[in-house]
Amino acid sequence: MAETKLTTVKIIKGVYAKFKQLSFDQNITLQKIVNRSLHKYNTDEKFRQLLNECDELHTSGSQF
Repeated sequence: MAETKLTTVKIIKGVYAKFKQLSFDQNITLQKIVNRSLHKYNTDEKFRQLLNECDELHTSGSQF
């Protein structure tokens, strides 16, 4: 089994609620999304740039 790191993150309620709806039909978990996203971020320059430039999440007073 791969070595793992337990961490805590805060996520926006509305974004998570939409993910739960979509993930049910797609049979994907938050853990899979996080691990795959981190892998893509680490290995794919275009994906990293896409995420770095994303400014669609605006929650007042947050770091999102």
